[in-house]
Amino acid sequence: MPPATSPVLSLRHPLAALRAWLGGWWHMATTGAALLVLALSPRSYRGSTGTNVLTQIVLATLPSLPSFMLMVALVGTVVIRIVVITAVQYGLSPYALEVVVRVLVMELIPLSAALYVAIRYTVPGGTMLYRMRTRGGFEQLRARGLKPLAHAVLPRVLAGSFAVLLLSALSAVIVLVLAYLLVHGPTVAAFDSYTRTVGRVLGPVATLIFVSKTLFFAISVALVPVSMALLDLPRTPGQASVELQALMRMVGMLLMVEVASLVGNYY
Repeated sequence: MPPATSPVLSLRHPLAALRAWLGGWWHMATTGAALLVLALSPRSYRGSTGTNVLTQIVLATLPSLPSFMLMVALVGTVVIRIVVITAVQYGLSPYALEVVVRVLVMELIPLSAALYVAIRYTVPGGTMLYRMRTRGGFEQLRARGLKPLAHAVLPRVLAGSFAVLLLSALSAVIVLVLAYLLVHGPTVAAFDSYTRTVGRVLGPVATLIFVSKTLFFAISVALVPVSMALLDLPRTPGQASVELQALMRMVGMLLMVEVASLVGNYY
């Protein structure tokens, strides 16, 4: 007969896991606050740190820009055609453009841009930062008189955020142009009705929610991987890797932001 387990011992592991989970969120909040102070300081953009910021922005944006724009154009064309054909079949043609703007521009594009930048740049960058920290890279920066948070961490956060915002903005323009061409054709006669429809969908409140959601997506994607890289995680054989833990926490934040935006838009 196996020995009985003490209730105190049985609760120890769940309580420790909960404490570690809450500690991770607190660490992320304090890291974000420290990075915000650095981002608002002009001294953070001088010398080699400023050069590193520009370098990271280029690395985060340029490799992802052509492929993401092509993907948005292809997927957008297919989705718009499906929506238009379905709307015509059911006699809902006046609502086709509104559905395209609501589904593609307001919902799918910001989320797709955030996940794309996360996979291509921020999650691998967080892993590189974690290895750099654990292998003495931060001590080397301090020996050169540089602050690791300002020189190594802040540029990655700014670059990841900028990449999400840029990809979202350009993708929204591409989808709006494609929607006009696929719904009305190559003519300017329907431009007034098109702008009225888009303006009705993207009203002041909807635009504020859309911009806020995209901004929070950008911050989440950029901040979570680096905050996990700065956290001392206890390693156990069955524990997920740093990349997977960062990805899970980041997806959780994205879902919370998405749910909040849906509630604000439709309830």
